[in-house]
Formats: sequence, structure tokens, C-alpha cells
Amino acid sequence: MMQAPELAQYVWAPGWAAAWVVLGLLTAQRLLELVYAQKNTKALLARGAVEHGRAHYPLMVAIHASFLLALWLSTPPDAPMLWPLLIIFAALQIARLWVLATLGPYWTTRIISSPDFPRISGGPYRLVKHPNYWVVTLEILTIPLIFGHVQIALLWTLLNFGILFVRIRTENAALAQRGPQKSVA
Repeated sequence: MMQAPELAQYVWAPGWAAAWVVLGLLTAQRLLELVYAQKNTKALLARGAVEHGRAHYPLMVAIHASFLLALWLSTPPDAPMLWPLLIIFAALQIARLWVLATLGPYWTTRIISSPDFPRISGGPYRLVKHPNYWVVTLEILTIPLIFGHVQIALLWTLLNFGILFVRIRTENAALAQRGPQKSVA
């Protein structure tokens, strides 16, 4: 484990509202994604798709909303940041955009499926199953640690694992109803 003097070389303390700028950008991104997801959800349902896992969705929303709230309530505007983790977070945003671009009109925050929808296997789906959940899990671990919030990172990572245990099983069951896998990217 690094000692405090060794860790100090990785701390960026800009002395102004940079921490709240980071949290503001994160919050704005999530809100824009919800708008995009809602648009896609409506279009997919209009094509005859159905929602799976509706019962656990409010809990997932509560976990993610409370995560953002905990960050806002725990982070002063001038909080120092660990810049290597900020770089990792930026890389995760590139991975997030890759997932969204690969899924395109099929990306939603809900599990919306139809037997005639393709099973996506291009982009990051060539590398791992459920890449969006990998990105989200790493974000939930990384973002609080940028500001030194170890307890937030641990608690919400555990909560996220719990909801993903249910969600991935539900999503896999919905995907199993689809036809053979096609490479759609």
C-alpha cells in the first residue's frame, strides 16, 4: 500500500470548483443518457418489443441516483482529485461511448427485447459479455476514489453487484429468446 507522501504526487488540487465540474459533467451525461434511453425504449416498444425485469428497475434507478447524491453531498467543490483515476475515468467514458455507439437504437437503461432483434456481437461485445455493466462497475468504483471516498466506492460497488446479479440473469434470459447471434455493429 502506498504511504501518504507517495500518494501525494498523484493528487491534483486545483483550488476551485473542479470537483463539482467533474460531478456536474457526470450528472449531465447521465441525464442525457436517460433521454436517449427513453427515446430508444419508446421506439423499441413501438416495434413490438417487451420489457423484462420491470420489477427490479426502480431499485437499479435508486442505486444509481443515490450514488450520485452521495458523491454530491460528500465532495466539496475544491476537493483534491487523484489525477491517475481521473484519467481512468476518462478512458471509461470512451468505453461507454463505444458501447452506446455499438448498440445504437438498441441501447436503453431497461431490458427491452424481441425475438426478432439481433444479438449484438460487434464492438466491445467481441471482447466481453455485457460490456456496459463492466464500464458501470468500474465507474462506480473509480469515481468516488478520485475524491478519496473509499466508503462510497465500496458500498455502491456492493449494491451494484447485487442488482447486476439479478439484472444479468434477466437480460440473459431475454437474449436467449432471440435468434442466432449475428455480428451487428
